[in-house]
Amino acid sequence: MVPTAADRSVVTDSAVTADLRVLVLAGGLSYERDVSLRSGRRVLDALRAVGMDAELRDADVALLPALSADPPDAVVIALHGATGEDGSLRGVLDLCGIPYVGCDARASRLAWDKPSAKAVLREAGIPTPDWVALPHDRFSELGAVAVLDRIVERLGLPLMVKPAQGGSGLGAAVVRDAASLPAAMVGCFAYDPTALVERYVPGMDVAVSVVDLGDGPRALPAVEIVPRNGVYDYAARYTAGRTTWHTPARLEPEVAGAVADVALAAHTALGLRDLSRVDLIVDSAGQPHVLEVNVSPGMTETSLLPLAVQAAGLDFGRMVGTLVARAAARHP
Repeated sequence: MVPTAADRSVVTDSAVTADLRVLVLAGGLSYERDVSLRSGRRVLDALRAVGMDAELRDADVALLPALSADPPDAVVIALHGATGEDGSLRGVLDLCGIPYVGCDARASRLAWDKPSAKAVLREAGIPTPDWVALPHDRFSELGAVAVLDRIVERLGLPLMVKPAQGGSGLGAAVVRDAASLPAAMVGCFAYDPTALVERYVPGMDVAVSVVDLGDGPRALPAVEIVPRNGVYDYAARYTAGRTTWHTPARLEPEVAGAVADVALAAHTALGLRDLSRVDLIVDSAGQPHVLEVNVSPGMTETSLLPLAVQAAGLDFGRMVGTLVARAAARHP
């Protein structure tokens, strides 16, 4: 699944068009604003390094007037959280007739809502841990104690609690005993009105980035994630020294192939385009389980997609430039 020399020519020859004007959107008002700004600046620098005319802009009240007055040839969405991933901004760009890198609004909405995405994956036969989605209102109306008792009875322990919509590990917690579950739910509801509670699968955390540079989606080398405290939360993701990464992941060849195949299947089942990052757990038997799929992966110095790009022997700027050129070519 690693690109060959022939594949690399896709991003090292003339696919990157220097005369395209690119707008990189970053910032927004989500909890992940700071991470988004770091992603946006890295994408901006990478595009400029390959000679593209790129500008960084926040997603604020000045955006639409600017797009109307001087529309770019294409947009790169480096927004994380709801602003960049719930499909709404992509829908607005569609209304404006401006092409962008990444999947369309419908697929973005589907992937953003973890319970909906997991249902699609399960229907497609793609393994994902058993789960229940619980809105805060139902949690209160039905009685917290009774609901939590039934969750533990149904899914067992340990459990993973996380917001149904959200990223960067915000509001997520591993629950190893029933007494810790109420606090985990309260912490989760601080970030989203619906909690996703799923069976915790012990194993190796891996992330597989999927990119399509013109010859169909392909899986880049898997990144193995080893957080120092055992949980890949916000601090572990974005604080230097909190996590160790191994690229490619330390997997047997047949397991690495299975992980890549499952990631590609998830990308396809959700109707994604251009790029995505599939987060998985590989259990002790070598079986991969999809946890979630991100349509606007982080691009910071500690983000997983750039690590995979480097491991694949690709140039980050040329890869993003190729995706920009492909997005611009989709516009009539």
